[in-house]
Amino acid sequence: MDSRILLQLAEKYGSPLYVYDTERIASQYTRITEAFTTVNSLQINYAVKALSNINILKYFKKLNSGLDTVSIQEVQLGLEAGFDPSKIIYTPNGVSLEEIENVAEKGVQINIDNLSILELFGQKHPEIPVCIRINPHIMAGGNSKISVGHIDSKFGISIHQVPHIKRVVENTGMRINGIHMHTGSDILDIDTFLRATEILFDVAKQFDNLEFIDFGSGFKVPYKEGDICTDIEQLGVQLSKRFNEFCREVGKEVTLMFEPGKFLVSEAGYFLAKVNVVKQTTSTVFAGIDSGFNHLIRPMMYDSYHQIENISNPTGRDRYYSVVGYICETDTFGSNRRISEISEGDILCFKNAGAYCFSMSSNYNSRYRPAEVMFYEGEDYLIRKRETFKDILNNQEHVEF
Repeated sequence: MDSRILLQLAEKYGSPLYVYDTERIASQYTRITEAFTTVNSLQINYAVKALSNINILKYFKKLNSGLDTVSIQEVQLGLEAGFDPSKIIYTPNGVSLEEIENVAEKGVQINIDNLSILELFGQKHPEIPVCIRINPHIMAGGNSKISVGHIDSKFGISIHQVPHIKRVVENTGMRINGIHMHTGSDILDIDTFLRATEILFDVAKQFDNLEFIDFGSGFKVPYKEGDICTDIEQLGVQLSKRFNEFCREVGKEVTLMFEPGKFLVSEAGYFLAKVNVVKQTTSTVFAGIDSGFNHLIRPMMYDSYHQIENISNPTGRDRYYSVVGYICETDTFGSNRRISEISEGDILCFKNAGAYCFSMSSNYNSRYRPAEVMFYEGEDYLIRKRETFKDILNNQEHVEF
């Protein structure tokens, strides 16, 4: 988005502020669908956990996307946004059988990643088809906290336990209609990803009622100029060819599914914050902003990189700053960053703020969560109000002493 528009939005709605550009969302959605045009049946399910504002979900419905959900609350958001239950897949981890049953009652596609839950669900509800999440024991992902397909991961049923899955299916009479995997986020090497798909194909051949294969996502987007990202077009060429071969091998058309989150919304998001103080120390110049890891925790949690620009002074002389927040702990967004000269009151823009940013925000230090704005067809729309003190107290009960 143009920096002038972002500055206008910061002036109109205040800071800190999240802004989402739907044009960028649409271009990324088109990019992934066009990469797999040779596949007869393709379904993209947006990963709600990346950015769950209901207006963003409604926009994905407009794009003909499905939804990937991980909680009953995300399912409810999807239904509230107008999605047909058949366009929602539910892939929880470590939740109760009761929650899974409650979701199943809504007609949503269930995805199970635990043998004991699979057996319990199959005994009670053999008539409800389910998908199986397989752990391929493939290490992928840019950070240990987001690598979920390796052998020590809590996610999925091990490929070595497929005979146990088949035994449960035989004993309960349940129907397996899908096979799923997710290796982790920030995939760089598509060869590693393709190696995992071969494992999934081998598993899928063992289930006769298969309707779809869900290959997860984790596609990496660039965070700075010259950054490496997942070559989605090359992946489309190679995986489409192999997937079509698989369909011929099994003698029927199967749907190819993906569940991208970051890939679709990361680059569409901008986080705007105002500089409260510029502080010179003996070794560093700090730019302290009106935010902290209560609003954007990814740099502290994942060591993630967000490009930071001073949109109030884009042509100023470059200097080096450590951009920090106002939380009473170390909350450094970037150390020794080259940024055009910063003055108090300037607006800094954090790029790639669409995925896992607002959705991971909190009220830590009893601070308010920021507003969210959607930019759609040249117009801005407030899609979440800035919180107030009333929101902080909303669910707290007064006790008289």
